[in-house]
Amino acid sequence: MLAVTTLAVPLLVAAAPVTSTGWASSGSVDVTVDNEHVVTGELAKCTVDGPYSARTQGGATGDVAAFGTGEASCGRSDAVSIAQASGHRFETTVLKRYGGPALSVRTFSAKCATTATGSLGEVSIGTVEGITVPAQIPPNDRIVIPGGPAGTALATVILNETVTPQPPDGSLVTHALHIELFPQGGPASGDIYLGTAACDPFGKK
Repeated sequence: MLAVTTLAVPLLVAAAPVTSTGWASSGSVDVTVDNEHVVTGELAKCTVDGPYSARTQGGATGDVAAFGTGEASCGRSDAVSIAQASGHRFETTVLKRYGGPALSVRTFSAKCATTATGSLGEVSIGTVEGITVPAQIPPNDRIVIPGGPAGTALATVILNETVTPQPPDGSLVTHALHIELFPQGGPASGDIYLGTAACDPFGKK
């Protein structure tokens, strides 16, 4: 009798190709002020899968925020995704009702691009009024606006903000400027973002 040896051959399954993703917008508002919820959604949003460009003429949401024109463009070249957005003449006077300053930003932009293993981001910020901004803005530069109840902050302004997941997975979200209202609690809450760009080399939206 012949002995027959059976060999187990592993099934080779081709891995699905990885497609990088990215999106950008000129800004957004999602705040609650004196029990009134104000939300704009992402203004002039583009993605690398389309729409590839977007533009907003801007507008005002009461005294919470006023945006000037803004635009965004996104695209993919081979494995690289690039997303960028900019805006002009932003102003918010919402803090004035609590004794704080009006804030304005003349120009701002955010951009990101994927690499083989990660993402890179950059921002630019023009003239800012209402707070003192350093000539060279380091990453995640935080400026506290005092005057909240019991010594808390009216707002925190974060310049050149980069948000990455923990543990890192190669993706990032960058904001030219982020205003967080009453971060320790108070009569208002929520976030205002100027210039947002998000990139992921491994395919998350």
